[in-house]
Amino acid sequence: MKLTHSLRAKVAKWPYGVISVLAAISSFGAYTCMYAFRKGFSAGTYSGLQYFHIDYKVWLVIAQIIGYTMSKFYGIKFIAELKPGQRAKSILVLIGVAWLALLCFAIVPAPYNIIFLFINGFPLGLIWGLVFGYLEGRKSTEFMAAVLSISLIFASGFVKTVARTLMASFHVSEYQMPFLTGALFVLPLLLFVFCLELMPPPTAEDVKLRTKRLPMDAEERKRFLRTFLPGIILTLVIYVLLTIMRDVRDNFEVEIWSSLGVKDNTIFTKIDSIISVVVLIAMSLLILIKKNLKAFSVIHFMIIGGCILIGGATILFALNAINAMTWMTLAGLGLYFGYVPYNAVFFERLLASYHYKGNVGFLIYVADSMGYLGSVSVLLIRELGHPNISWGTFFKEGVMTVAIVGGICAILSLIYFLRIARSQGKNKPADQLNIATT
Repeated sequence: MKLTHSLRAKVAKWPYGVISVLAAISSFGAYTCMYAFRKGFSAGTYSGLQYFHIDYKVWLVIAQIIGYTMSKFYGIKFIAELKPGQRAKSILVLIGVAWLALLCFAIVPAPYNIIFLFINGFPLGLIWGLVFGYLEGRKSTEFMAAVLSISLIFASGFVKTVARTLMASFHVSEYQMPFLTGALFVLPLLLFVFCLELMPPPTAEDVKLRTKRLPMDAEERKRFLRTFLPGIILTLVIYVLLTIMRDVRDNFEVEIWSSLGVKDNTIFTKIDSIISVVVLIAMSLLILIKKNLKAFSVIHFMIIGGCILIGGATILFALNAINAMTWMTLAGLGLYFGYVPYNAVFFERLLASYHYKGNVGFLIYVADSMGYLGSVSVLLIRELGHPNISWGTFFKEGVMTVAIVGGICAILSLIYFLRIARSQGKNKPADQLNIATT
């Protein structure tokens, strides 16, 4: 502990840009490592197994998502009230529990091992808020959050490639593969979390530009939701749709590509790397916009543009104007253009625009809890109501819903928040806005 404090004091003297790059790389690395404990199992197909007329892999996905969803509801309180000094220990303990669950998954035969995917999902659902806590409330948050958010795209494909390589080249079974995939990332995880701990607290300039970030008790959380309720509802509708289809793409990407006639084990990393670079550039450019409300508006336009891209690409694919690879690339890009801002900078700029003293983790976990609840619900509806529809067709129909409903809600959200700004005075101090602060 003393060593960490001593090193943190030395790091605080480094140039601000160097600290930001260190934090960005460390957060990206830490969350990518977490994905190795979460998404390795999805590289398997577990074909030929069904229980109660539901595919075994779907049971695994549902079990993990239920655990993940429950953790998001718990995280509304846990992340909002967590003190900064508890982050590193929490990250390591939670991922350790998830890893042990994967060991049990490998040892216990199916279908009894399904429960361990639930146990695996619960602790991992808290990691994003813990990692993002190191980054929020700083003038370079957009850049750091953009790099962190790329892990949402890159890590999934990368982990699937590693996992399928273990099975193909080292003859690892589908049941042992998730645990061994995680084992490859234990040491890197320790290194990246240690580097995050070296991050000094926000500077006085950070606080001036982005508002001081504080824990939020139950009453403060309720007050915030009441203050922005219409906008929050619209945000949740968009985010639930994006989460559902992003999760379908993430968990059943192997099956989607197979239904499209593509069985290249490296396709995941190829496509996701392209998407990662484009989203990283777009998100990083937001750091150039100093006015918070202006940046908040631009983020809305990114989300609207993502919905338009999804819809346009899907229509062109249906008309055979583009091939499957182009469609999956553009549809994935559109999904992440909408999804990533909500996990990175949407709520960051919301708090800063209205000078609200709270924390981003609470807002992300409100959205995530609804998003993953929607995800598991849709999976159950699909399996019980339309089990014979291919994942490719299901994905195509789902993203069109995102394009239409999500696009409309994003436009209404932009109008709502701009009206709030006009009525209460754009960029006035918090005590001149009728917004409660702590």
